[in-house]
Amino acid sequence: MPQLLRVQNFCVSMDGFGAGDGQSLEAPFGHADRRGGGVARLPADLASWAFATASWPNRTEPGGSRGLDDYFTRDFTQNIGAEIMGRNKFGPQRGPWENLDWKGWWGDTPPFHTPVFVLTHHHRPSFTLADTTFHFLDATPAEASRQAKDAAEGKDVRVGGGVATVRQFLEADLIDTMHVAVAPIEIGRGERLWTSHEDLLDRFHLESVPSPSGVTHLLFWRR
Repeated sequence: MPQLLRVQNFCVSMDGFGAGDGQSLEAPFGHADRRGGGVARLPADLASWAFATASWPNRTEPGGSRGLDDYFTRDFTQNIGAEIMGRNKFGPQRGPWENLDWKGWWGDTPPFHTPVFVLTHHHRPSFTLADTTFHFLDATPAEASRQAKDAAEGKDVRVGGGVATVRQFLEADLIDTMHVAVAPIEIGRGERLWTSHEDLLDRFHLESVPSPSGVTHLLFWRR
């Protein structure tokens, strides 16, 4: 089986935004993150479909929904051997790395459980937390894909975001499959994945699957 470069469970609003304006340590998703508090979880308005599932990894109580949304929650890690993310997903700092004590939003046990390649123009040594090793690359999408696929040892590579990174890999025509969950809200401004998903249909097939939760799952695969 060929290794795939996948976007998986990427959440956007009806108007195409994956994050709001004014991202910061206190509000990782900008004005769209009404909770604040510096915890980099998707705003509930965008990802409530996943939070409600039985398979949501942070669930602390029994129960949760089954069916379509639960399938996509479980599929997030299926056959993933490495992740690529932009610096904006890793943390709020910009420019040279001045605080090496900052090791991402996720605490001592990041949720990736694979090698993670963080795209940045500024050197930083690799480090490991639990079973996740973070590598920092100043590389083109093609070179980052090559390194991540080598590290994935035959499994697929997930392009995890944020929005600018997904757009960069789409523009480089490197994405093989993409699952985008469109929440029934509008954000209005911020980091926009697309003006219309139909702009991708010259390169991708599309199946649109509505869920009882109100989210619409868009499944893209290369023509």
